[in-house]
Amino acid sequence: MKDAKVSYRRVIYVCTNVREEDGRPACGARGSEAICAALKEEVKKRGLKGKIRAMKSGCMDFCELGPNVMVFPDNAWHSAVQANDVPALIEKYL
Repeated sequence: MKDAKVSYRRVIYVCTNVREEDGRPACGARGSEAICAALKEEVKKRGLKGKIRAMKSGCMDFCELGPNVMVFPDNAWHSAVQANDVPALIEKYL
């Protein structure tokens, strides 16, 4: 195993989990893919690539409150996120 420091100041995880088998609510069915894509685009547009990383994640166990976004190293959790929240999220974690 090799250890290394993460080069990003922030990592933003967007739950994109889909539950096809049991029909329970999940972030992936509530537009989280579009939220993740919008976050990535906003990071790129603001010249923050390499400083802030937006990426998909699996289930965060708060499906009924989603779409869910977690930001590290801030240990921040945002629920009921919508695509129009993306600029505010990026601004908050610059």
